[in-house]
Amino acid sequence: MPFYVSPEQVMRDKADYARKGVARGRSCVALQYAGGILMVAPNASSALHKISEIYDRIAFAAVGRYNEYERLRQAGVTYADVTGYQFDRNDVTARAIANWYAQQLGTIFTDSNKPFEVEIVVAEVGDTPDSDQIYRITFDGSVTDEPGFVAFGGQADQVAAVLKERFSDGMSLTEALGAALAALAAPASGSGSSAGQGNGAQAEQTAAQLEVAILDRARAHRTFRRLRGARLEELLAESRAAAASSAADDSSRDAASSAPSSDEPPTGPTPGSKDGTPK
Repeated sequence: MPFYVSPEQVMRDKADYARKGVARGRSCVALQYAGGILMVAPNASSALHKISEIYDRIAFAAVGRYNEYERLRQAGVTYADVTGYQFDRNDVTARAIANWYAQQLGTIFTDSNKPFEVEIVVAEVGDTPDSDQIYRITFDGSVTDEPGFVAFGGQADQVAAVLKERFSDGMSLTEALGAALAALAAPASGSGSSAGQGNGAQAEQTAAQLEVAILDRARAHRTFRRLRGARLEELLAESRAAAASSAADDSSRDAASSAPSSDEPPTGPTPGSKDGTPK
C-alpha cells in the first residue's frame, strides 16, 4: 500500500517545485511605451527565443524550461490561427489566448505528476495605449491583468520594484528600454548572496546578450518586430547616455541642496577668543 499524502500537501509540493524552477531563470519584463509594448529578456542564445509572435497584434514571452514553454507557444499559435480562420481575425485577442493558456496549465498542474516550470506573458497592442493588454499566466493556471508593466521569472519582485519607480505613461522607446535595463540589473546590485543567483551580473548587458522585441502600434497588420544588430546597439547607447545624464543631474541637485546657504552664521571660533568661547 502506498503512503497516503493529503491533496493539500500534494498541491503544495507541486507549487514549490514549479516556483523554484521558474525562479532559477532570469527575469524578463514587458512594459508599455508611447508607440506600443516593449519586451526585454536576457538571452545569449540566437536560436532559442523567449519572445515570439503569436498573432497579428499579439506577442508571447516566457521564462522557465524551454521545451515546455515552446510547446505552449506552438499550441497557442495553432489555437489563434484556427480561431481566426473559423470566425474572424478580430476574435483572436490576448484575453482569449491567456484564458486558454490558463486552462491548459491548470489542467497540467492538477492532473500531471510534474507541473510545467514556466511563467508566461501574453501582450496585445491596441489602437490607443488605453486598449493595450498585458496578461501574466503562472504555472498553476492563474491569470492576472498587468496594467502598464510586468516583471516575471527569476527575482521578479526586485525587478518589479525598480520598474515601478521608473515607469511612467507616454515614455519613448529609449526611455522604456532604459527603465527595463535598470530593472533587470536590480538583482545584480543587491546583496552579495543574491547577486550570483537569478539574473546575475546584468549591469552592462550587450546587444548580443539581450532579446528585445516590440509590438509597434503604428504598423497596420503584423505589429511584432525584433530589435537587433545596429538598431539595438543604437538604442542601448541612447538609453545609457540618458541614464548617465539623469544620474549626473541628480548628483548635482543633491550637492546643491547639501551645501550651506550664504546667510548661515560661521561655525568656527569667533575673533578674540582662543577656544571659540567669547571673552
